Amino acid sequence: MPIQEPGPGERADDAEAPPPAAGRIFLVVIDDTEEFKPALDYACLRARRSHGQVAMLYVIAPVEFEHFMFVGDVMREDRRKAAEALVHGHADRVLELSGKPPLTFFREGDRREELLKFLEEETVHVLVLGANPGKGGPGPLISSLMGKDLRRVHVPMAIIPGSLSAEEIRTLTLF
Repeated sequence: MPIQEPGPGERADDAEAPPPAAGRIFLVVIDDTEEFKPALDYACLRARRSHGQVAMLYVIAPVEFEHFMFVGDVMREDRRKAAEALVHGHADRVLELSGKPPLTFFREGDRREELLKFLEEETVHVLVLGANPGKGGPGPLISSLMGKDLRRVHVPMAIIPGSLSAEEIRTLTLF
């Protein structure tokens, strides 16, 4: 039987699918750990390669002090400003590496629970997390997502060892 070429609007089974019209969204959970930085670089380079975009999520820890509403509000506002400064401090790097400005999201609450809600509510194509390479394990978020919460994660996860160099990240993102 002769091999037929694909017709207009069709593609061969082994042809690479074009990226989604809006591009792939690579979500990185922002924090102040060292292992976060290689994860961000990986997400940026993969986004550039796939014509996608990086989304950054920062979950602000809830204020425990509620005895005086005013004091709690001030503490909440201070945490929000610190979160915005941290996220916006990484925005230039995202633009430089990915070629596009990041999407930024802020939530308040338990980081694990807010991430899971975010994944249910927003369009995310890949969740990129940085793993702690030390003896303490990959970190509580990765441990939870790979354990009891795995059933709630419906997107691929890329877990990037925090010990990778910039050159190793670049090599990994060539494929």
